[in-house]
Amino acid sequence: MTQQQNHAADDLVYTVVINEEEQYSIWPTFREVPAGWREVGQRGVKADCLAYIENTWTDMRPASLRRHMDALAVQAKSRLN
Repeated sequence: MTQQQNHAADDLVYTVVINEEEQYSIWPTFREVPAGWREVGQRGVKADCLAYIENTWTDMRPASLRRHMDALAVQAKSRLN
């Protein structure tokens, strides 16, 4: 990638997207958001979108795994009582 191409890529506007497993990514606004993903309402330059994700996505586990682990914790707690 040339320096000019790299600079042009940094000027893109991105949108933060999320999937059903609550995993985040960024997507260029000039492209249609892929199936299975939806916008969360945060748009901007790449660095701003990545900072939003870093502050928001604090648990990297997929949502289905978090729900499963929470259910196991509830079961374990009920066995102790």
